[in-house]
Amino acid sequence: MKEDATIWISGTMHNIFSIGQILTELDFRILNVITWEKNNPPPNFSCRFFTHSTEQIIWARKNSKIPHYFNYELMKQLNDDKQMKDVWKLPAIAPWEKTFGKHPTQKPLSVLTRLILASTKPNAWILDPFTGSSTTGIAANLSNRKFLGIDKEEQFLEISKNRKLEIEKPSIAAKYKEKINGFHDKKELSLFLISEPKEEWVSELKL
Repeated sequence: MKEDATIWISGTMHNIFSIGQILTELDFRILNVITWEKNNPPPNFSCRFFTHSTEQIIWARKNSKIPHYFNYELMKQLNDDKQMKDVWKLPAIAPWEKTFGKHPTQKPLSVLTRLILASTKPNAWILDPFTGSSTTGIAANLSNRKFLGIDKEEQFLEISKNRKLEIEKPSIAAKYKEKINGFHDKKELSLFLISEPKEEWVSELKL
């Protein structure tokens, strides 16, 4: 990672505390722990504990002394001109996000798009070393960012390739941008991307 890079790591209560401890031991500075509250979580069939309806996403920077990029103004705009909090209520994966199959831990484009827009500039390189079906990559490419994904499972890389080929069709890409949640209307994401200053920026993002 570059010295000014930031990293995002998602997890659940089973591993997020260990991840936070490891980052601290590696001298990363934890900036936020986002709580993603799912609008439509799966039910708890055992009825022996509370329904799991959240996931945590740690945002940290490599160097505590070097400033990181944060698009504060956009996040405020998306939150009705108020500072955005670290609890995000966004839906889980929609059927249209599983066109070529589903990864068991697949994240929705709405969550990944917000992470990317909050912490990277146009043309940034985004790395996901556990890419799965490459939702990070789809969100990155739809947001005018560059992407590198790595995975050891060939079946998921095949899904990734097909998803990438699908959004190379302008009509499909435009339709997907309109469907991503977290914006006030269908055109807000596209209008924002058009208005973004086009400059080179390198960052890293891991999920």
